[in-house]
Amino acid sequence: MKEIKVLGTGCANCRTTARLIEEVAHERGVEIQVEKVERIEDIVAAGVMRTPGVIVDGKVVHAGGVPNRDAVAGWLQAA
Repeated sequence: MKEIKVLGTGCANCRTTARLIEEVAHERGVEIQVEKVERIEDIVAAGVMRTPGVIVDGKVVHAGGVPNRDAVAGWLQAA
C-alpha cells in the first residue's frame, strides 16, 4: 500500500489533486491511503513552499499546481 499525503490548504487545486490520485490508483488497481495535510505549519515543515504538494511514501514528489495523470501513474508504480 502506498501512503500518500496531499499538502494544501483545501483549495480547488488541492482537492483536484487528491481526487486525481484516487482516480488513477483505482484505475490501476493500486491500494493507497491518502491523507490531506492542511495546516500551514505542517506543509512548511515538510519542505513544500507551493501547493498542492504531494508526498509518496515519505518523499516529496510534487509541489505547485495539479500534476498530470502520467506523473501520478509514475508515482504509483515506483517502488
